[in-house]
Amino acid sequence: MFSQDRTAMRGVFLEAWRRFQGGEPLEPLHLQIVEVAKRHPEYHPLLQAGEPALAQDWLPHHGEANPFLHMALHLAVQDQVTTDGPRGMRQLYGRILRDCLGDTHEAEHRIMECLGEAMWRMQRDARDLDEKAYLKCIKKHGGGSRGPK
Repeated sequence: MFSQDRTAMRGVFLEAWRRFQGGEPLEPLHLQIVEVAKRHPEYHPLLQAGEPALAQDWLPHHGEANPFLHMALHLAVQDQVTTDGPRGMRQLYGRILRDCLGDTHEAEHRIMECLGEAMWRMQRDARDLDEKAYLKCIKKHGGGSRGPK
């Protein structure tokens, strides 16, 4: 699913949504994508747009968030929790989830803030994930009350 080919990756999201809308059977990854997309109704028009969505750019310096990246980060957090990688992620997520009163979407958003920062550092420094720094960020910023995202 995750690749350097932006068009192919986005195509997986569009295909999952198309299959869901058409009542077609969903593969496990497609089901995950659809569940994330359902929690983001603001992305439904984009997912229904089809081909034009494949080439669209969102510029962070203009305050634009990339919906495909956002949904992919949700999937990445879910995978990290499932695999407990980095080690300790599942326990941290459980703590954050309790703090969020069971709201999985909010819990994922809190972790995604740190994941986005970690990814930016990886790209900037051309290094692998600094797991200690990532987990430290989650411990520091994951808890506490924040408004919904």
